[in-house]
Amino acid sequence: QVQLVESGGGLVQAGGSLRLSCAASGSTFNINAMAWYRQAPGKQRELVATISSRENTNYADSVKGRFTISRGDAKTTVYLQMNSLKPEDTAVYYCNAKKYYDYSEYWGQGTQVTVSS
Repeated sequence: QVQLVESGGGLVQAGGSLRLSCAASGSTFNINAMAWYRQAPGKQRELVATISSRENTNYADSVKGRFTISRGDAKTTVYLQMNSLKPEDTAVYYCNAKKYYDYSEYWGQGTQVTVSS
């Protein structure tokens, strides 16, 4: 099992920045990809950004150029630097980890990000 704990959410004004962190613990070996998802009230959970074990990254079109995903040196921590935040970025942000060899997937509990206009 893998446990994921997010931190760094909060309330920020439009145009501001936040940095989310996600720390993985437990059976972290063979984690391939890590990602951030978000879910706004009344909407489906959507993919925000992904990073592979080889540091390849992908972003949703809505956050390209504003958000940056990265992994820590130990590869068990993933960050999401969010700049130029907009009210439409308001959501609960979830950390996700995937292991390809057994198709397992893990989620954090989520951290609230609220952007005021």
